Amino acid sequence: MDEFDIIARLFAPLAQAEPGAFGLGDDAAVLTPTAGMDLVLTKDAIVEGIHFFADDPPEAIAAKLLRVNLSDLAAKGARPRAYMLAAAFPAQADEAWVTRFATGIAADQKRFGGTLIGGDTVSTPGPGFFSLTAIGELPTGTMIRRKGARAGDLVCVSGTIGDAALYVAHRLAGAAVADVALLEDRYRLPQPRLALGQALKGKAHACCDISDGLIADLGHLCEQSALGAVIEWARVPLSAAAQASLDAGPALLETILAGGDDYELVFALAPDADLAALAAITPVTVIGRFEAGQGVRVIDAGGHDVALRRTGWRHGVGAS
Repeated sequence: MDEFDIIARLFAPLAQAEPGAFGLGDDAAVLTPTAGMDLVLTKDAIVEGIHFFADDPPEAIAAKLLRVNLSDLAAKGARPRAYMLAAAFPAQADEAWVTRFATGIAADQKRFGGTLIGGDTVSTPGPGFFSLTAIGELPTGTMIRRKGARAGDLVCVSGTIGDAALYVAHRLAGAAVADVALLEDRYRLPQPRLALGQALKGKAHACCDISDGLIADLGHLCEQSALGAVIEWARVPLSAAAQASLDAGPALLETILAGGDDYELVFALAPDADLAALAAITPVTVIGRFEAGQGVRVIDAGGHDVALRRTGWRHGVGAS
């Protein structure tokens, strides 16, 4: 493959909407904030064998790369504006593979917004590695932070929890799960909650997306807000597939709570917040409350603590 030909044919068309991208023909781009707006920047990478499987379709790999970064923008309440892409294509990625990758990211750019403004493409003899810097916009001073939850606030989550982690447990450990196709789709194609995130500006006291597991990411809000939290296991929203899997294998509870890859939002709301208005955008469930203390406790229907051996994913260390 010729790198410059690939860029010109497959990626430069994705830069047309942003004049400061210069059609990807320069060494850098220029991005001017819209008047009265802040730029919000985030960066996530995905690695073959860690965040996606080698046999995943290239379209899905590209889509997941963009979506996990858009999920971070959603947690801040930002609207996608632009992104920069660095792609280290694995040895098996021939021109047809790269074309499919570009097709996947183009489709999601059209779906979710934002414009490619630069990056780099290389090849590697090792596993595939893809990194993306997403740039969003929001009115000045309105970004939602992890810090800001208050004692008595509701712990809320969007969507359902645990589907992607159950699929990984099935692939790697042979866990018996229900509706593998649905779980696979949730793993490959997370849904960035952009509309909900934008609606949370001025309402959520704190927010982050759930990438490393519900307990771990809620723990980030607690740590930054100098609080603890308690969640009621029975209130955690599950898909029909996750519920059926859990009914057949109760030991999967820990996988659901700590497995990660949900890319839903966990956030703090005042007890009198208008939940119905938010739920009209994306399903929202109250699963607990913030309280004085530290760390996250999970309780069962009887109010007893649920013991967990691990709370989430730690990069470079493994499950903890």
